[in-house]
This record gives sequence, structure tokens and C-alpha cells, in this order.
Amino acid sequence: MNGTRPYGSPYVAGLALGVTLLATYLLMGFGLGASGAFAQIAARLEVAVAPGRAQSNPYLVGYLEAGRLWAQWIVVEMVGVLVGAGLGAWTAGRFAWRLEKGPRIGAGRRLAFAFLGGATVGFASRVAQGCTSGVALSGGAVLAPGAWAFLAAFMAGGFATAWIVRRAWR
Repeated sequence: MNGTRPYGSPYVAGLALGVTLLATYLLMGFGLGASGAFAQIAARLEVAVAPGRAQSNPYLVGYLEAGRLWAQWIVVEMVGVLVGAGLGAWTAGRFAWRLEKGPRIGAGRRLAFAFLGGATVGFASRVAQGCTSGVALSGGAVLAPGAWAFLAAFMAGGFATAWIVRRAWR
């Protein structure tokens, strides 16, 4: 184990996530999500670099008119996620910079695929007006049919992709 603690129970983690989701609805009036924080930050970066262009972009204007960056629930939530993840990894003895990859793929290709996958999911989350956590968790919690359809399609896509690329990890 090299000084690391064993992983916690996925059942306890799932229960904790459900309680956290319920608490965010009760205390903040919002569910969980992530991609909106990146859109908020991107809008602020765009207005800093090209204010005229940002103000004339109908997609960004809504984020810019929402108020201060640190007053946005989703931005504060994501800071909490980053801090919590860092503390969790550190206290479990797993905080390290490393690149996980299979023996049949080089570091460059692994990073390229990770970037391409992340960019694709990020773009899709903005087209869908929500990320996996926002649509599946928060939408599913309020029994939105679209959230359940998304979750089924997302899982099917994940299984298909895993089946296609698994040979790179063996």
C-alpha cells in the first residue's frame, strides 16, 4: 500500500453524495453541478481580454450579468470540490502527480486522448446546458425524465467506449 489508506466504501460515498445533494437543495436552493463554474470563469476571462466581444456575445452576457464571480454558488461549490479532493488525497497518502496509462499507450497519446475527451465532454455539457453531475444527479433527484434518459445514454456510451479502448489498458 506504500503508506496509503484503503479506499472507502462506495456505498458510504454514494450515501454521502445523496445527503450532500439534498442539503444543497435545502440550504442553497440549487443542486450539484460543475460545468457552469467553468463557463462563469470563461466569461470573466473573455471580458478581461476582449470586453466588447464578451458583451456582444449573447451566451456570455447571461454569465456576466449574474453578478460577481465569487457570489455564484457553482463557483464556490467547485472551489470546495477542489479543496476537498486535495485534502482527501493528502490525508489518504495518495496526493501525487502521476500519469496513469496502460502499457500499450505512450504518455503523449494518453494526454492527447485525455484532453480530447475532456474538451468533448466540456463542449457537450454546455450544449446540453449541464454536466453529468448537474443533469444526472440534480435532474435525476427531481425525477426529470430527460435526466434519466441522459443517464442511460451516458452509461451506454461509456460502456461502448470502454469496450473499444480497453486494449490500450491491458
